[in-house]
Amino acid sequence: MKNGKIGVTTENIFPVIKKFLYSDHEIFLRELVSNAVDATQKLKTLSSKGEFKGELGNINISIDVDSDKKTLTVTDRGIGMTAEEIDRYINQIAFSGAEEFLAKYKDQAIIGHFGLGFYSSFMVADKVEIFTQSYKEGEKPMHWVCDGSPEYQMEELEESRERGTSIVLHISDDCKEYGESAKIEELLKKYCHFLPIPIVCGKVKEWKDGKYVDTEKDNIINDTTPLWTQKPTEITEEQYKKFYSDLYPMSDEPLFYIHMNIDYPFNLTGILYFPKINNNFEIQKNKIQLYCNQVFVTDQVEGIVPEYLTLLHGVIDSPDIPLNVSRSYLQSDSNVKKISGYITRKVADRLKELFSTMREDYEKKWDDLKIFIQYGILTDEKFAEKAQDFMLLKSTENKYFTSKEYIDLVKENQTDKDNNIILLYVDDPVEKHPFVEAAKNKGYDVLEMNGQLDSHYINYFESKNQNVRFVRVDSDVVEKLIQKKDQMAMSLTEAQQELMRPVFESQMPKDDKITYNISFEPMSADEAPVVITQNEFMRRMKEMAKVGGGGMSQFYGQMPDNFTITVNGNHPIVIDILGDVERSYGDKLKSITKKIDAAVAEEKRFDETVKGKKHEDFTPEEKEMSEELSKKVVTLRDERNERLKEIGKQNKLVRQIIDLALLSNGMLKGKNLTDFIQRSISLIEK
Repeated sequence: MKNGKIGVTTENIFPVIKKFLYSDHEIFLRELVSNAVDATQKLKTLSSKGEFKGELGNINISIDVDSDKKTLTVTDRGIGMTAEEIDRYINQIAFSGAEEFLAKYKDQAIIGHFGLGFYSSFMVADKVEIFTQSYKEGEKPMHWVCDGSPEYQMEELEESRERGTSIVLHISDDCKEYGESAKIEELLKKYCHFLPIPIVCGKVKEWKDGKYVDTEKDNIINDTTPLWTQKPTEITEEQYKKFYSDLYPMSDEPLFYIHMNIDYPFNLTGILYFPKINNNFEIQKNKIQLYCNQVFVTDQVEGIVPEYLTLLHGVIDSPDIPLNVSRSYLQSDSNVKKISGYITRKVADRLKELFSTMREDYEKKWDDLKIFIQYGILTDEKFAEKAQDFMLLKSTENKYFTSKEYIDLVKENQTDKDNNIILLYVDDPVEKHPFVEAAKNKGYDVLEMNGQLDSHYINYFESKNQNVRFVRVDSDVVEKLIQKKDQMAMSLTEAQQELMRPVFESQMPKDDKITYNISFEPMSADEAPVVITQNEFMRRMKEMAKVGGGGMSQFYGQMPDNFTITVNGNHPIVIDILGDVERSYGDKLKSITKKIDAAVAEEKRFDETVKGKKHEDFTPEEKEMSEELSKKVVTLRDERNERLKEIGKQNKLVRQIIDLALLSNGMLKGKNLTDFIQRSISLIEK
């Protein structure tokens, strides 16, 4: 028997390993099984090169759990270790056998790189034993044991053993869950599901006599030849779909997939799927699984996969992605950037291919694809450049266009007086149907833009195309959506508008969260008497704030909604209301209007006499006169406005046409809707 101390630079190596080296205790099983796979792969390599003459036989790796003894045993039939190799690879921490082997046998899939994986077992075990038999002829079987201190014991065994190594973990009391079969099987499926050597964990169970019992068949938990390791030409569409369903059992069928396979200037294989995402999605960045030679590493792939592609699902396998000793965190280097660039290019090329060769099918899937592509355009400039060829715009007629195709379609009729091409759009074609129809009646085309990222994309597109502006159809009256050189005249004079303003103000909706202002605009007599619109800029800022926009969008996002009640100055109903108001006010209206006009004229004459003078340079008499004249005008106008408001409150038709506009915008609810219905009935009865 040999006693000794493990060659480390500190007496406290094991507490360090236990607490800091690995981010998660469960990693120990991945490390031990990976070592077992390495040992088996090494033997297969030696056999293929004729350096091992024996029979490989059964090379399955066995995982045995003994809950009574509180032990976990990992057994392989790989190359095993001699006493000298135990000294080099076990008793000297961080001397990696894999590194030495790789130097001799390049291009072999060997997992380990750091020589520390074995010691992760001390995170969950009070004592660890190694039983090993080297493949080399004449070597004695060895037994090694350590209780977690730097002290170890090593001895030769007299009884013969099968080739390979068994690692026996005596599970500590504070980690007893790792001594349960269910927990171990769960971890094996997570970390070892696609390892290239069969992993056996117990027996397959069957239901018998009201309970599950073991059969004679080994329970192999892994798929040794996962789909991404196979040639794409030999894989069917159904196999791709089945693999996705195995990875994500509760998910809808994916939109399509991308099979990656590259061996220069780095090695990378994998399959990425575009999942179907609900419209109220939350970005999930833990759906792509990263593997290193079929060993699960992490599902936190930021840095390797471009940000916008973290929406994708699937697997990536690369031995060239640099990992730290725990294989749990990625290190940014030039290789990773190259891989990221490759994935971006591969995805873009695939999307372009689908659009070019299967446009009809591509368009059918566009509503689901759109969020991926917009996210990519907004976050990755290189992808954005390529995406111009397959980014689509959807019209309310359910037709799809590239931006170039669409601009060519509408530019003749939708170019304004400043030579800007106006792209009209709507977020909800059903709710905003009157606005859409009004635009179509003028010969305009309307896009449907109701995605989560549309506001951000619109801003991006406008920044790249200076002569193109997006305008939502409900942002203004139809005559002003696209400002032409010749504008329509309005029947209402400025004086009449001044009379009608307080009438409509008297019937303004009351809402603490919404502010309304009144505007009179020249519109076709065929249009609605009142239209409710929302400023394009303010609405965009608020929408961007809702989906996480920063800067000023957050500021505007906290402000109340602001809508404009636009009165059609050419509508017969509005003209009739004006007539009703004038009749209700009677002769007094003419009288007070004359007084206002006279007071305004007097004020203008005074302004002419003091023209060029600053207010602070006025004489006391001039200041007094200025204040009296101004007060007189305000008082007279207030008097008239109060009477006009009283008249307006009595006019059911005013509130009716305002409520009709609110109703068409989906903004008439609760008691206001009930009042509208009752008012409609009373107006019909008349």
